[in-house]
Amino acid sequence: MSYSHPPRRTGLSRAVLRWLQSLDLSFFPRNFRRDFSNGFLIAEIFSWYYPGDIHSHSYENGASLATKLSNWSQLGQFFSKRNLKPVQELIDGTIHCKPGAAEMLVQDIYSMLTNGRIKNIQDEVDFTDHYYQEQLPMVARSTASKAIKNNIKLTEIMIEPNINKNRQKVNAIINMHMQQRLIEREENPKRFNIKPSLAERAVRHPAAVGPSGSAINIQREKLSFISNLGLPEIRGKTGVHFKEIQVKQADRASFTVDV
Repeated sequence: MSYSHPPRRTGLSRAVLRWLQSLDLSFFPRNFRRDFSNGFLIAEIFSWYYPGDIHSHSYENGASLATKLSNWSQLGQFFSKRNLKPVQELIDGTIHCKPGAAEMLVQDIYSMLTNGRIKNIQDEVDFTDHYYQEQLPMVARSTASKAIKNNIKLTEIMIEPNINKNRQKVNAIINMHMQQRLIEREENPKRFNIKPSLAERAVRHPAAVGPSGSAINIQREKLSFISNLGLPEIRGKTGVHFKEIQVKQADRASFTVDV
């Protein structure tokens, strides 16, 4: 099957791209993040391997959130029936058009259906823009509010309107942003005009090494000298007896002054 426009460059390997072209899909994905989000092409891929379980007319190729949820709900029932276990985080990231999620999901499906191995499959799922922000100069990096906007999609809030869960997501993004800012300050203190503290400016001399050859022994000798300082030699004697001294207090009446 020939396509009028060549697909855009993606992060998929040539083996996966050739595999997609061999399936003779109704259209080849040009924008993976957009074209795979509704699950229509995913259903077409599985229909080639399970034609009796998936019928293309039951899936709609639309961009609305309701269409996406309907298509993925049917796919979820199919996965449970066939005991297929794609990574749920990849599915959620694909629905919400997270960067890199659709490519990783296609690679996972490729390995599942063909038993092929791909070297560049990531073990940890991270759909934040952390890697992209590291490539930018400091002046162009996102602020805290921009980081929240970049990492939380509107569809996530529409699907899960729980305020507490969304607040947890926002707090996690802010914490990640603050940690990144702290790292930037440590790496470039002059840019942020960070002055060294008194402890950092203090000169630290190395400990002197005596004849014993160890600074630890010298420190122990100092501690033992300080602990014994001011104490008489009777510490080691056992036959020494102490006498209790009783002090009589003077009568307060004798100190009264007659006026």
